[in-house]
Amino acid sequence: MDYKLWIDGNWTDGKGTARLPVENPATGETIDEVVNACEADVNDAVEAAKKAFYDGRWSGKTPGERSAVLGRMADLIEARSEELARIESEDTGKPYEYLCCGVDFPFGIDNLRFFASAARDTSGNHAGEYAEGFSSIYRREPCGVTAGIAPWNYPFLMAMWKIGAPLAAGCTSVIKPASLTPRTTLLLGEIAKEAGLPDGVLNVISGNVGHHLTAHPDVRMVSLTGATETGKAIMRTAADTIKRVHLELGGKAPALVFEDADAGLVAEKLIVGGYVNTGQDCTAATRVIVHKSRLAEVTDAIVAAAEKVKLGMPFDKETEMGPLISADQREKVIGFVERAKQAGAKILTGGKIPAAFDKGYFYEPTVITNVSQDAEVVQDEIFGPVLVIQGFDDEAQALAMGNDVVYGLASSIFTNDVSRAMRLSAKLEFGTVWINDHTPLSSETPHGGFKQSGFGKDLSAEAVGDYLVTKHVMIAL
Repeated sequence: MDYKLWIDGNWTDGKGTARLPVENPATGETIDEVVNACEADVNDAVEAAKKAFYDGRWSGKTPGERSAVLGRMADLIEARSEELARIESEDTGKPYEYLCCGVDFPFGIDNLRFFASAARDTSGNHAGEYAEGFSSIYRREPCGVTAGIAPWNYPFLMAMWKIGAPLAAGCTSVIKPASLTPRTTLLLGEIAKEAGLPDGVLNVISGNVGHHLTAHPDVRMVSLTGATETGKAIMRTAADTIKRVHLELGGKAPALVFEDADAGLVAEKLIVGGYVNTGQDCTAATRVIVHKSRLAEVTDAIVAAAEKVKLGMPFDKETEMGPLISADQREKVIGFVERAKQAGAKILTGGKIPAAFDKGYFYEPTVITNVSQDAEVVQDEIFGPVLVIQGFDDEAQALAMGNDVVYGLASSIFTNDVSRAMRLSAKLEFGTVWINDHTPLSSETPHGGFKQSGFGKDLSAEAVGDYLVTKHVMIAL
């Protein structure tokens, strides 16, 4: 397919001439190319979204009408999910079975269906008499044109989050997928149109134009899922026009494992939590912090489970872990591991490129120990299949170690003590705390971070609320 830009309800070549290659990370081969949009394309997309917002073709529809369109869009995506999952598997290197039948597409479709229902939630609107002689109405209205900037680690799923919530709120949207993984998001424009979404409401542009999009004066809100440094840059840019900013950024999730935890369960859950999507996940369980009385047992269980993880090509049904996204990303992961070794860390398993793969960007599931709290692999986001195991003496130390990072996206606690779980979940500075598990999400529950992991919520009714502004109308009686 000749991938173009989706602007104002139609495919367009764009006004620039440059193209960007799309690489298959499992083979290292270029498999396609997409438009590298220019500033004029951004202007066209934002203008289309602005016109569509102010003429009411979407914001003026009833909540029920918006809900019906988003529901049809979810149905159409589901009907094409095998095709879309195959494209995304080629772009990302993720196992096809995981995408199509496991998490990304089933969950993303469920997310969109939830946002379709959330479009009809009117709980934020109130009326009453709060001052003598006056009646007040609180209205929650869509904030306007929104810009969504999606990452390469979950292209389709993040597109659902960047599209579903603002459209449910009545906003219009320009979304820019990551340059490494653009193709499934580009196809969403035509699917949305087939579902009945009016022209101009959703625009999809590929290329290296994030700054032009976030700086555009007619964009009222920017939603980013990406690196913390990118989030800081967007906040600086947004300050010039006082834009709303919604940020889901990096993470360095701790898993606190207490003396009463089941070692087998811990290994089972943290192998998934640490190596899902080859560790390229902001919520990944990267720091396993274990009570010293159980440290050896839990470490042995995790190492044994890591060594059983099946690396393979994305379309092999037995594959559990595919490649990293690019050569650059693999070099970044290698750098972290090699520097840790030089600093005295012990590599218990993995830590190298697997000999069985002479193409693509594969890296072995890796477990590291013998590191200090201030070590780079403890403090910084690696974004690869690397688990770091540390020991603690008591609950206070476990909590201090868990919170001792600049990030605050996700965390987990493994214990059979309900009181301990509730006590620590209140004190961990993370937007999500799992108890005896790591990574599950639901459409109805909020997802977002503390500290340098950002602010704002994806998923749940809170996500829709982030795209609404509250207006007070006061009527003299």
